[in-house]
Amino acid sequence: MTVKTEAARSTLTYSRMRGMVAILIAFMKQRRMGLNDFIQKIANNSYACKHPEVQSILKISQPQEPELMNANPSPPPSPSQQINLGPSSNPHAKPSDFHFLKVIGKGSFGKVLLARHKAEEAFYAVKVLQKKAILKKKEEKHIMSERNVLLKNVKHPFLVGLHFSFQTADKLYFVLDYINGGELFYHLQRERCFLEPRARFYTAEIASALGYLHSLNIVYRDLKPENILLDSQGHIVLTDFGLCKENIEHNGTTSTFCGTPEYLAPEVLHKQPYDRTVDWWCLGAVLYEMLYGLPPFYSRNTAEMYDNILNKPLQLKPNITNSARHLLEGLLQKDRTKRLGAKEDFMEIKNHIFFSLINWDDLINKKITPPFNPNVSGPSDLRHFDPEFTEEPVPNSIGRSPDSILITASVKEAAEAFLGFSYAPPMDSFL
Repeated sequence: MTVKTEAARSTLTYSRMRGMVAILIAFMKQRRMGLNDFIQKIANNSYACKHPEVQSILKISQPQEPELMNANPSPPPSPSQQINLGPSSNPHAKPSDFHFLKVIGKGSFGKVLLARHKAEEAFYAVKVLQKKAILKKKEEKHIMSERNVLLKNVKHPFLVGLHFSFQTADKLYFVLDYINGGELFYHLQRERCFLEPRARFYTAEIASALGYLHSLNIVYRDLKPENILLDSQGHIVLTDFGLCKENIEHNGTTSTFCGTPEYLAPEVLHKQPYDRTVDWWCLGAVLYEMLYGLPPFYSRNTAEMYDNILNKPLQLKPNITNSARHLLEGLLQKDRTKRLGAKEDFMEIKNHIFFSLINWDDLINKKITPPFNPNVSGPSDLRHFDPEFTEEPVPNSIGRSPDSILITASVKEAAEAFLGFSYAPPMDSFL
């Protein structure tokens, strides 16, 4: 449509701007929610619930593995049934070893804090989870899966590393690499979208990390800009492995309903068995968001968004290259058997023409200069963290255990449910 007058152009621009701002605000508020909270929200929306696909989806209220789905709640596990990952390797680690300085992230079960180890003077990101909250939602398997995956991440430059883990009677502690270049989501919020060369660089590093996880028979399942960090130089670091699924062989499938609403692949929404190609769909969604500012198929109306994912053809504006268009069409293919990566997994993505400018050996060795440098001055530079987190006071309870006199039966039960969680790397890994 041609706008002929300055007044009309101004009115149209202002109207469109208000509409975009409203969409972005709703989008940012919505995506901070976990899938369970999101489903509870739409369950109370009468309009959304009338949609047949949404009615079907709402039958599952929280992510569970098929073997965990049971109409009758099970009694607390006996000691012989409790999850045990082996003997504790770090029995002496404790919260008082750290100065907890700032809240730098939040999740369903706890917080992530910037902490300095008192003896080492090193800075870490310490993820502190409440056992009671985990057990209440029956998520202990996912937490243990996250720990298992973290133990395997030591060999890849674009995956966050676990230094050690320990537990108190009521909390679990992951001591992780401290990454302070900011979430990809934070930078997208500020810049709205990225130019194609920058999007290509990030997509290549993310794909490399996903390919490595797949080589270990791990499906990530929750790729989104909030789980993608930038390090101090501007390289990608993938974090948050709570929804990873282990032991998925090539062509193997799983059927857990989990993920983040905007990024759910069609087969997940259909509650069909799915495989590692679910990660390539999410990679396509993240690339699309980097180029256009919002995920593909996004709508403020939940029912419409799910219907778009399932049925609406992918629409690409003409302001991207043909190679980017071809890659997005391949990754966001609704039929997973025809999706890019369905046959040869990461090799198909790696060899796509969109990445013809990428030297993959240089990429994995961090020899390619990142297109954006966060320019952080040191560990205490928190400019790239959301003030929503950093302005929150550090809870006094983070660095201490409950008084033994005050430990309730439920806390004792929680303390016993995570046997073997504590971990310290072998001594030769420090050499």
